[in-house]
Amino acid sequence: MQYKVVELSTVDEGAMERALNEWTAKGWNLDGVQFAMRESSKRPAMAFIFFTREGVAAESDQDSARAKLLRLSESGSTARMAWASESEPRPPFHPLSAHERLARLAGMDEPEPREEGLTLEPEE
Repeated sequence: MQYKVVELSTVDEGAMERALNEWTAKGWNLDGVQFAMRESSKRPAMAFIFFTREGVAAESDQDSARAKLLRLSESGSTARMAWASESEPRPPFHPLSAHERLARLAGMDEPEPREEGLTLEPEE
């Protein structure tokens, strides 16, 4: 048995119809739908549509997947994997902390300085 999960971040009639028609046309059978709700709304925030079909599940190549993850972790980003040849000069790689990376993604030029707490000395 093979399984397929389709995630919909926009949950409306059209998106669900498109997903159902697309995957059933490819030979998948609807197995179920699960909705993820928001507390502030009665409409679902996401939907997960589950499909099944007869057949042998694809073999996962764990060694290849581990090797790819190792290469990605050593390079620091998928963009560095895009260089075609080793002879081309690469831009310098400077690892960032998670805080610095989030600050850059948020469009901040520099991350906020860390706040230092006061140290209280015991009275004698």
